[in-house]
Parts: sequence; C-alpha cells; structure tokens
Amino acid sequence: MNRPLVVIFATVGLDAAGIGLIFPILPRLLEDVTHTQNIAPYIGIMTALYAVMQFIFAPVLGALSDNLGRRPVLLLSLAGAAINYLVMAFAPQLWMLILGRAIAGLTSANVSVATAYITDISPEDTRARRFGLFNAMFGVGFIIGPVLGGLLGDTWLRLPFIAAAVLNACNLLLALFILPESHKPARRKIDLTALNPLRPLRWVFSMKGLLPIVLVFFLLSATGEAYGTCWALWGFDTFQWNGLWIGLSLGTFGVCQTLVQALLPGPATRLLGERGAVLVGIAFACIALVILAFASHGWIVFAIMPIFALAGIGTPAFQALATRQVDVGRQGQLQGVLASAVSLASIFGPLGFSIFYFVVQKQWPGAIWLSVAVIYAIAVPLVVLGTRTDRARPTASLRP
Repeated sequence: MNRPLVVIFATVGLDAAGIGLIFPILPRLLEDVTHTQNIAPYIGIMTALYAVMQFIFAPVLGALSDNLGRRPVLLLSLAGAAINYLVMAFAPQLWMLILGRAIAGLTSANVSVATAYITDISPEDTRARRFGLFNAMFGVGFIIGPVLGGLLGDTWLRLPFIAAAVLNACNLLLALFILPESHKPARRKIDLTALNPLRPLRWVFSMKGLLPIVLVFFLLSATGEAYGTCWALWGFDTFQWNGLWIGLSLGTFGVCQTLVQALLPGPATRLLGERGAVLVGIAFACIALVILAFASHGWIVFAIMPIFALAGIGTPAFQALATRQVDVGRQGQLQGVLASAVSLASIFGPLGFSIFYFVVQKQWPGAIWLSVAVIYAIAVPLVVLGTRTDRARPTASLRP
C-alpha cells in the first residue's frame, strides 16, 4: 500500500476514534464542569451540534478541496483538530466544551476530502477495494475510540483529549511530509447553491412513492443516535459502570457489528430476500432493546451483543431495496437524498433521545430503549409501503 493511502486511512481512523473517544467520559466531564447531574440535555446538544457542523461543512470542505487542492484542506483540518482537542482538555467552562465539540464536527467533515483524495489516486478497478478499506478503518477507529477513552478517562478525565491531540498532531506531521497533492486546483468560482446541504431533499417530493423510503432511512439512522447519546448515562445509572466498562461495551458492540456487516448481509438476503432481511433485522433489534430495557446485571448487555449486532443485516438489504425505487439515471440523486436524511437524523436524534432520557432517568433509565424499539416498529409499515413494487425500470439505452 502506498504511503499517501496510509495517511488518508489514518485520518479516517482518527476521525472515527475522535467521535467515539468522548462517549465514555462525556457524562462525568459535564458533571464536573456544570456541577449538576442533570446533564442529558447537554449531551444531546453537544452530539447534535457535532452533526450539524459535519452536515454544513462537508460540502464546503469538499468544494474548497476542488478549488484549492486536497492537501491544504486536509492539513488545515488536522491542525485544527489537534489544537481543538488540546483546548478542550483544559476547558474550564461549559461554553468552551460546546464550542470545542462544534469545531471537532467541522474538522471531522474532512472525510469528504479524504474520499475525494482516494478517488484521485485510485484507478477505477481498485476503488471498490480501497473504499472498503476506508470503511473498515472508520469501523476500527470507532471500536478503539470508546475503549481508549474509557481507559484513559478513568486515569484522568481530561486525558483522552490530550491523547486525541497527540494522535492528530502525529497524523498532521505524516501528512505534511509524506502526503503529496492529488488534485490540480481548479481555481474557479465556487457554486454557492451546491453548498446547500438541504438541496438534495427537494427531489423527494418530485418522485412519487420515494418519501416512505427516505423516512425509513431517517428513522433507522435516528435510532442509531440513541446509543451515542444515552449509552454512557444509562450504563452508569443502571450498573454504575466506570469509563472503562462503558468503553468496553461500546467496543464489543463495534466488533460484533463489524463481523456481522462483513459476513452476513449477503447470505441473509439470499435466504430471506431483501425485504425479509430488513424486517428480520428490525425484529432482532427490538428483541435486544426490550432485553436492555429490563436488564438488571451488566453481563446481560454483553451476552446479547450478538443479537443486537444481527440487526445490522437489514441495513445493506434496505439500501439495495432503495436503489430499485428509481431508475438508473437517478441513482446519484437518490444517494444524495439518503445521505441528507442520515445527516438530519444525526442532528434531531440526539436532541430527542436526550430529552426523553432526562424525563425517565430517575424513574426507569431503561425506558429509553423501549422508545427506540417503538421507532423501529413505526418503520415496519413504511418498509412494506415503500417497497411494494420495484418502481424503477431500465431505460431504453440500457436494454440489450
């Protein structure tokens, strides 16, 4: 593997680790700064703000990299991330932590630039394999991040931020001395309308029958936000877990999820069909969530991780189903719409779940997982409604 790819994959892994790093320690950090235990709304705000900044700035950084080159944008984002984590390590006030998390979301939007860099340097016949490695590195980073954050956070609450700053600084040095420019700067005027992250969603209402598909993507993506927002709070409130155990539980889920995504979607789709795989995946998720809601011992959480991860067989199948709902000439538009739906879910999901957890925290923390199961149940009729028929038809130019 060439050295530029190593730097790019390291960047992606660090971005993912930075997302997961803060999950195990965020509740205790906020308690330390705010001097209150009612911190669930603050977690929701910080998680949503991170997603907002990614949502807004991913197209901006991508457009800047087209005009100025990939290398300067990547270097600037890595430098910003290193400085930001260092500032957050010593931030004494809540507003500084919130501002720091917003800047972290902005710098992590460099994933769009990293993707463009891989496209620049990869022949067409190697892109699929390299994008697979790209996704794998994101998964590895998200497994390592929570475990490392929990372990370091138990030593000193601010230590995970210092570790993240050091790692980003090392990656910055690697990029500075090893990473060449992959794209000749266009130096043209940026089309400001193309930077509107909501622009793809306008197409949803022009395509009859597409709305249920987009709503399912939104709902399924929103359910995923419950774990990042409430898992650490719930683990502490229910089992009195410290940072290490919270990190280990998140890391265990990441390992199980990665194995399922790598090995089972293909066989599950062949056995159950695409719609069947989606519905079975939702059923596994609901079973695991109900068990979590009533779990009274921490070992139960680890025991049901394989069941939880089996919910992942439905996502690739639904992505395949979604592509059948439009013709071949509109697949790019469809993916843009789905990406926008996922981004919006990353904004509204944390806010909604954090508010609900604040309401049920003292009486029954596990109720948060029943609320997630309810959202899955709402998605079931939308799956059936949105995939009743294959609406897409091959165009004349593609017929033999």
